[in-house]
Amino acid sequence: MAEQHHLENYGEGEDDEDMKIERSSGNVFADLELADADPHLLKAEQVTRIDRIIRERGLKRVEAAKLLGLSQPDVSRLLRWNFRKFSMERLLRLLTVLGHDVDIVIRESHSEQPGQS
Repeated sequence: MAEQHHLENYGEGEDDEDMKIERSSGNVFADLELADADPHLLKAEQVTRIDRIIRERGLKRVEAAKLLGLSQPDVSRLLRWNFRKFSMERLLRLLTVLGHDVDIVIRESHSEQPGQS
């Protein structure tokens, strides 16, 4: 109950004057100024899809590991968002194993500056 009270009053304390709220760019990794933010976001989106598919199918991690050809600890790491060691190619392969088609689309940029996205 105390926690609920705390949450209801969040933002009403003495430290509010120090709080700064910024609108996200749409990429939390870029907002945190992490290196390789764009590729990290793309990988996070694929992991989200993989996680959703596993949950929708009601698979336990051991079952998911067998299906995906991974060790159970690797599946656990992946689903706990520790996916740096997984390449984008590997994540896309996992999606195909889970029965999803993957299309890679390359098109001209609409950016005004060449080489910029």
